[in-house]
Amino acid sequence: MATDIRLKEGLHEITEALVATYTECRHINHLGHKPLPNREVTIDIVADLMDILYPGFVRRQNLHIGNVEYHVGDLVDGLHDKLTMQITRALRHDYQEKTAGDFEALAQQKTVEFLKKLPDLRYLLEEDVQAAFAGDPAAKGYHEIIFCYPGLEAITIYRLAHELLLLGVPLIPRMMTEHAHFKTGIDLHPGARIGPGFFIDHGTGVVIGETCDIGKNVKLYQGVTLGALSFPRDAAGNIIRGMKRHPTLEDEVVVYANATILGGDTVIGHHAVIGSNVWLTQRVEPFTVVSLEKPSLRIRGPEQRLPGAAYQI
Repeated sequence: MATDIRLKEGLHEITEALVATYTECRHINHLGHKPLPNREVTIDIVADLMDILYPGFVRRQNLHIGNVEYHVGDLVDGLHDKLTMQITRALRHDYQEKTAGDFEALAQQKTVEFLKKLPDLRYLLEEDVQAAFAGDPAAKGYHEIIFCYPGLEAITIYRLAHELLLLGVPLIPRMMTEHAHFKTGIDLHPGARIGPGFFIDHGTGVVIGETCDIGKNVKLYQGVTLGALSFPRDAAGNIIRGMKRHPTLEDEVVVYANATILGGDTVIGHHAVIGSNVWLTQRVEPFTVVSLEKPSLRIRGPEQRLPGAAYQI
């Protein structure tokens, strides 16, 4: 017991040393009186929105046309309050040194504008679900896609976050898509512009950068990266922000697994097909097929293997 007490006497020094870093490393702490958006509440907002967009699939399943209006109305009312508070926090943090104003009134306005977009968003997601069913012969029906396909979940959350970003809401769109990234392994920046009928098959490892432009009925497989070729810098060596850094994929493009397409000037023409493991930094004309040379396989029969060796290469 005496040893435990002596060891714990050093805890005060550890605390003081940590607190001392809070003035030096000020970029990684937030100690003002203006709370940031709450991660847990944001995730709860995403769950409410998924319940509205896919009624009967998420949390409440005993829904029918007679009670769905009450259920959705209750969710919309709650979302109004939760979103208004979180957007208020985000606006106050993002603009505290730039402008002053009634952040809560502005947040409420943005919340209502966002909620108004949900009906149209459902029509867009209907096209995404249909594209998944049409593009995957393993899918037995639309219900399987909604229940089981991580690509659809990532796309849904991206589309919600994108609408918030277009309304000028800071922080929260990225929090939403990073939540989707954590759950699905699919990293879609909310700033990307993605057309209807978008399908990500399997999904894990897909990365789509902020300034990507993707047309309608585009299909990606797992491991695809639509990224930046390089980061242009100013005379002081700082990254120049706001430029188009990521590629454009026109309508009806298919990109197979683990392909990498980089650069803001890189345009993949409509109906092009990009094969697996391709690295692209140049324009591809419409209806083009891009693939690597077929690799040469070396196959040895049993008579060519040494006794006792599992594999000989």
